[in-house]
Amino acid sequence: MTLVQEEDNVTAAGTGAQWRIGTRGSLLALTQSGTIRDALIAAGHEAELVVVKTAGDLSSEPVQQIGVGVFTSALRDELAAGTIDIAVHSYKDLPTAQDPRFAIAAIPPREDPRDALVARDGLVLGELPAGAKVGTSAPRRASQLRALGLGLDIVALRGNLDTRLRKVSEGELDAVVVARAGLARIDRLDAVTEAMEPVQMLPAPGQGALAVECRSEDAELIEVLAALDDAATRASVVAERSLLAELEAGCTAPIGALAEVVESIDEDGRIFDELSLRACAAAIDGSDVLRASVVGDPADADELGRALARELLDLGARELLSVAEPGQQAAEPDDGSSTQAVNAPATDFTQPSPMENNQ
Repeated sequence: MTLVQEEDNVTAAGTGAQWRIGTRGSLLALTQSGTIRDALIAAGHEAELVVVKTAGDLSSEPVQQIGVGVFTSALRDELAAGTIDIAVHSYKDLPTAQDPRFAIAAIPPREDPRDALVARDGLVLGELPAGAKVGTSAPRRASQLRALGLGLDIVALRGNLDTRLRKVSEGELDAVVVARAGLARIDRLDAVTEAMEPVQMLPAPGQGALAVECRSEDAELIEVLAALDDAATRASVVAERSLLAELEAGCTAPIGALAEVVESIDEDGRIFDELSLRACAAAIDGSDVLRASVVGDPADADELGRALARELLDLGARELLSVAEPGQQAAEPDDGSSTQAVNAPATDFTQPSPMENNQ
C-alpha cells in the first residue's frame, strides 16, 4: 500500500498539530475529505490531505473478486499505523460492527440521501421504455428497481462517477442510478434527471453521511472533531445502521432505510423532535418488498432501528433476502446461522460496499 501526500495541501496559521487526513485519491473522496480539512482550518487548526492508494483503486477486477472491504480497511490500516490521524469515509461503506481501535468523532450534516437517476434525453424513470438498460452497483437499487415492474434491464456497474455518467452520455446505457450526494459533492447535479423519492427507492443506510474517524486514544483530536458533529444526522445514521446490524446483513444487502429528525406538536401545543425511520427489505429479483416504519425519541435511535429490524424479520425479511438474483439458483437452506440465511443470494452481502467513486 502506498501513501502519497497531496501536493497542493492547504495549512492554516493555527497553533495546533498538523492533522493528517487520509483519503482515497478519487475526485469524490478528495472533495469529501477536503470539506473536513477546510472546516478544521476554519476553526484554527492545521490540516492536510494524505492520499491512500488501495488495492481496489488499482484493480479493474469485479468487486466480489478483490474483496469489497478493501477501500475502507486501507484507510483504517493507515490510521492504526499512525501514518494518518483522521480517516473520512462514506458512512454507508463502513462495517456495522464497531472497531474498538477507532472512534467516529464526527458525523457532519448530511447531504440529501436520495438516489438519483441520470438518464439519456433527460428522461425520468417512468419514461424509460421496457428493456432500457439501467446501470447500478447496488443490489439494493437493483431489487427496488425490479420491484417497480417497469421491465428494465438492470446492468451491474462499477467505476467512478465520471465513468458511470459517461456510460449514459456515450449511449452504452440508457440510465444509471447513483447516490445524489456524490453528484452534489463533485458539483454534477446538472446531470440528474430525477431525484428518486423514498416511496420509489429507499436509500442505503447512512447514504449521504460522512464518518470522520480517528484513533480512540486520541482524546484531544476527538474533542476537536466533535465540533463538526451534527446531532440530527448522528441520530438518523445510528437508527439506520442499527437496523442493518440487527438484520445481520452487510452494507450491500437489498435493504433500504431512511431516518429523519422532524418537529412534532403535542396535545399542549409544545414542539418537540421525533425520529422517523422507515425501511424496506427486498427480494433481489424484485418479486417482493417488505416495508415498515417507526417513530420515537431521537435519544432512542439505536433501539428504534433494532425494533424496526425485528418487525421486518417478523414479516419475513430473512426469507425474502434469501431469494436469488434473476438467472441464478437460490442457495441451499441454511443450517441455522442467521447471518448466512440473510446472505444466501449468490452475491456476497456480508461485507461493506465500496464507495461510489472507485477508480
